[in-house]
Amino acid sequence: MKPDVSNSSVSNSSGKDIADRDWFIPEDGRTQLTQLFAKLPNPVVLDVFSDGDAKNAFNDYTRRFAEDLSLIIDKISMRHHALDSEEARRLDVTLSPTMFVGTGEADPALDYRIRFTGAPLGEEGRALVESIFLVSLRQSGLTETSLRILSELKEPRRPRVFTSPGCPYCPGQFMHAAKCAIERPGLVEAECVNSDEFPDLSRKYGVGSVPHTQYDDTHKAIGLLPEERFVLEMVTLKSAEELMREHGMEPGHEHGALGIDPDGLDVVEADLVVLGAGPAGLSAAIYAERSGMKTVVLDKAVVGGQVTVTPVVENYPGFTDIAGLKLVEVLSAHARQYATVRENEAVHEIKIGKLIEVYTSRAVYLCKALVFATGAQWRKLDAPGEGRFYGRGVSYCASCDGFMYRGKRVAMIGGGNSALTDALHLKNLGADVTIIHRRDGFRAEKALQDSLERESIPVIWDTVVEEILGDTVAPVDEGDGGEEGKGGKGAAPGTAPAQGDTGVVRGIRARNVKTGEVSEIPFDGVFVAIGHIPNSEQAAELGVVLEKDGSIKVDRHMRTNIPRIYAAGDVTGGVRQIVTAVGSGATAALAAFEDTQNPYWRKKGE
Repeated sequence: MKPDVSNSSVSNSSGKDIADRDWFIPEDGRTQLTQLFAKLPNPVVLDVFSDGDAKNAFNDYTRRFAEDLSLIIDKISMRHHALDSEEARRLDVTLSPTMFVGTGEADPALDYRIRFTGAPLGEEGRALVESIFLVSLRQSGLTETSLRILSELKEPRRPRVFTSPGCPYCPGQFMHAAKCAIERPGLVEAECVNSDEFPDLSRKYGVGSVPHTQYDDTHKAIGLLPEERFVLEMVTLKSAEELMREHGMEPGHEHGALGIDPDGLDVVEADLVVLGAGPAGLSAAIYAERSGMKTVVLDKAVVGGQVTVTPVVENYPGFTDIAGLKLVEVLSAHARQYATVRENEAVHEIKIGKLIEVYTSRAVYLCKALVFATGAQWRKLDAPGEGRFYGRGVSYCASCDGFMYRGKRVAMIGGGNSALTDALHLKNLGADVTIIHRRDGFRAEKALQDSLERESIPVIWDTVVEEILGDTVAPVDEGDGGEEGKGGKGAAPGTAPAQGDTGVVRGIRARNVKTGEVSEIPFDGVFVAIGHIPNSEQAAELGVVLEKDGSIKVDRHMRTNIPRIYAAGDVTGGVRQIVTAVGSGATAALAAFEDTQNPYWRKKGE
């Protein structure tokens, strides 16, 4: 069935005189996009829907952006539809603007439903670009494990991924959905919702942290999941942990829940495997490859580590100030010139033998040496209410979730560089931010303290959070988002099983550590930045010795107590700075090269 184009306009580059056009995309951007899309194999159609509201700047942004693409790229065409058109009714489009990325083909097997609700701003633009590529290829790019899981799907699914322009994890989560829509047209429709543009829809589904994925009315997940787990949860509408419990499996053996047969995995040989694609891991990859070691970098999430969510970096040599994401792009591009970098590929198991075996859901990597550059995760307050309100007012990522708190009152808990940097970022976004710090002075750099004073951000000193307070409201009606909930301490990280509790943050109960006075302070959101916990669990399972704080113990060459196992970056503790992580990554790589040539653990003559 061909789409109805009544009350619609069609645009492409054929026969157009565009010399005098008032371009929306700047010239350098057009040049980059032309090079990027130069080899698209098949046509792509962008269907844009809007309500004609001239006051909605997002309408104009989406239409002009899509039109510019159609004029500079031969294989891309654009069709504009009114929100009250037959085509809008056919596709159930009710929000403006909305864009579909599709083939324009009448063949049901090519009727991909990849929907962007809201203008694809910021990081969402990455998802749009990747969607165009995959639609043009007419291929999903899903892994064999994902394909096998998805083949079990018998009922329609419409995963809805709520995002924000500053969230580096959001594009990856949405692309899991988009790939499923390409692989199973007619059954899966993927939707990317700009939560900042549609606050009412976000509230309806209890969105307080992104990426937030609503699989159906009752099952949702918070955070970026590995591709295979995303597909599993979409098909079964259960968390991987639920399935593991049903099958009597222990936590940490997700490959069993995913139905992965280790004997059926591809085998990849390398000299060095680096776990973690942050600054330490990328630096290690560069130095290892330049030393002649074939290197593979694996990261369970996206490249860049915590730098991706750092709004501005002002202390990295060579850059007076640079956005964290921009610095990641520079480091990543450099590393990819040498090594293979694989994102969204979590490691399930490591075995040490003659060679080191690293198991993921996609392959078994055989290597001579291994570097743990796994970084650290945000430390929690461990205050009552923190788990319950995670994703509904409690956040650890100002870059990801800050957009949703513009014009609202938020607390920033902490007194180090991260807390002050995030507070300044929230202030810049338009949030009314107050810092809560347990001491009477900051540990942060003086430059950040000076910026805080210039911005007149208030500080409540000598105060700790005793409890995060919130309201409990009735669950939404069936069809309006289902029941909300995090699931407490027993819930899987990043997963929010359905519950009847849909409370949101309303404030904190705070205690002054000097006077003992307890008070309740109203806030709409609570951002936590009180330090980090090293991601050293897998290293400990191998027998690697840890420091008292859980960081990996290393010598000056970044060697651990186990030969051929090294560690670098934040996971080793100490001074957690980007520049020190880069240096330790280089040191670990050079030590690994030297040790594989001249093993220090072997006796002379062996």
